[in-house]
Amino acid sequence: MKIPRINFKIVKPQRRTVKIIGIIVVAAIVILLLYNFIIKGDGSVEYQVLMDNEIPEEITGDILPQYKQLERALACSYNSEVYVIVTRGEKPTGGYDIDIVDMKLVKEDDETETLVVYTSFTDPEPGDIVTQVITYPYEVAKTNLERLPDKIELKVQYDD
Repeated sequence: MKIPRINFKIVKPQRRTVKIIGIIVVAAIVILLLYNFIIKGDGSVEYQVLMDNEIPEEITGDILPQYKQLERALACSYNSEVYVIVTRGEKPTGGYDIDIVDMKLVKEDDETETLVVYTSFTDPEPGDIVTQVITYPYEVAKTNLERLPDKIELKVQYDD
């Protein structure tokens, strides 16, 4: 008994079909990006790190003295603006630094928002010439937030 031979013919798709499939794929990618970053949002918070002379006196006079000995991030509202303050606590010399790297607003559920403050802490290297005085490093940033977050979380990366 002879086995029948089956011939398969591969048909090359027409250029028009390839173009249509390409357009559909690109449109799907654009829709996903728009949904994630515009509609849903990526949670990024715009902020501006302030110089010492730009920080409102109410913050430097009332809030910083209460928290400067702690390592933490906190937020306060002043004149309808939301400020984020990051402190490192008491340090034995100069040379300690803080850099706010990023801020993201994360929704934990429908009602709770957590502001995650990403920072970089730098310590003086052994042998560095630093001031021999107790310091309290801090950094203050003005944000685009319209209200205070429910929680604040400090994420620290130590630079070598």
